[in-house]
Amino acid sequence: MKRSSGVLMHVSSLWGKYSEGAFGKEAREWIDFLKASGFSVWQVLPFCLPDECNSPYKSFSAFSINPFFIDLPTLFDQKLLTADELCQAEQKTPYACEFERLAEERFALLTKASERVTDRSPINAFLKAHPQTANFCRFMAIKATNGGKEWVDWETDVPDANILSAWQFTQYEAYRQWREIKTYANQKGISIVGDVPIYVAYDSADVWANQSLFQLDKRKRPTAVAGVPPDYFCRDGQLWGNPLYDWKRMKADGYAWWCERLSFMLELFDGVRIDHFRGLESYFSIPAGEPTARNGVWKKGPGMSLIRALQRVADGKLLIAEDLGDITPEVHKLVKDSGYPGMRVLQFGFLGDENSPHLPHNYDFNCVAYTGTHDNNTLLGFVWELDDNARARLMEYCGYTGDWNRCYDAILRTMFASHAGLLVLPVQDLLLFGRDTRINTPGRSAGNWSYRLTHEQLKSLSPEKFLRWNRLYSRV
Repeated sequence: MKRSSGVLMHVSSLWGKYSEGAFGKEAREWIDFLKASGFSVWQVLPFCLPDECNSPYKSFSAFSINPFFIDLPTLFDQKLLTADELCQAEQKTPYACEFERLAEERFALLTKASERVTDRSPINAFLKAHPQTANFCRFMAIKATNGGKEWVDWETDVPDANILSAWQFTQYEAYRQWREIKTYANQKGISIVGDVPIYVAYDSADVWANQSLFQLDKRKRPTAVAGVPPDYFCRDGQLWGNPLYDWKRMKADGYAWWCERLSFMLELFDGVRIDHFRGLESYFSIPAGEPTARNGVWKKGPGMSLIRALQRVADGKLLIAEDLGDITPEVHKLVKDSGYPGMRVLQFGFLGDENSPHLPHNYDFNCVAYTGTHDNNTLLGFVWELDDNARARLMEYCGYTGDWNRCYDAILRTMFASHAGLLVLPVQDLLLFGRDTRINTPGRSAGNWSYRLTHEQLKSLSPEKFLRWNRLYSRV
């Protein structure tokens, strides 16, 4: 890892005309902005198909790509959509993802495009090279045949042929379009960092096709589920509900499923953040059926045996350990032994004392520093909501003596000047937007993930300002 900086923004937050960000010209314009500003990293959230709450951290497959990221004008250029269909798909608002409309209309439109494909040999070649993604397509088509029921309640394993064909097309096309965007970014000197959720959903192709790798009972139901204990975010803890891995079974085959997963991620990205890394040292196990996470217990995870397997796959590419939350000496040791950079979050630094590892003077080079992550308030929202004493401490720390409403450049420059090898700023913090643009509030099921940037807002930013800071603090 070299001294550098980047911006955190999910593809869904890109501007555009079709209800959600996509793999089109807007992504290239965004990359151009990063290059002009001296940033060299674009960090995104998981690309997999999101759940019914629009969260990309719980999906029907870890090997899927959200088909709504497919750029519709590109399909028009390929003569797979008509001008009228393109017009009908235009959004009603540019300020938020239109999730309900996407769910009702977009896959049907992509199915029409799929039916117009005359040469499916590239699709077939892609699926042959990516058997887990092919599994996902089959899973979704069988699920459709069974009226959307969970796989454990299926009455037939016969897929709907038309839906199967549509899923196969969308997965290939999303992959193809994204690879073009990634190539463009790399040619501009921009690396793209993805995100690997530690867990998968119970109702997923991953569990359906690999039942022996999960903690299931004889009825194929989870015996325990994932989550985290009560903390700063939520007094009842977070009951995620994902099935837990059977780490002993996974170790027996050399963690083949995990290795295949990371290999797929590193086709899409130049590096990845491993979500909830502490779960690899010890994971929180909540008995199935519990209403909250309060009665969970910590159990030992795979530790370095899994890390070594992943290191062979990564072959030197950047892997970031998301080491936030309830961190023990054992977790610290695992992060250190792995060699992966951990994460430091400025906002957490002003919720504790001067010994907090999240204060910039305590950052070491082998870490990735953030003002906040997708689970935090925006910087503006955070500063506004601090109590007077904590806000005064923050301003003094950053050497700012003026009106606190204007302290944000001083905070950002403190982060640029820190010793952290990589600095990543959420796009909302470049724009100094408030909590209404927050991406996610942990423990809340509704109202998340919908933030979108407009083209006009992007144009309001000064690439020269960020380029000057990147040069001043040797991050370019």
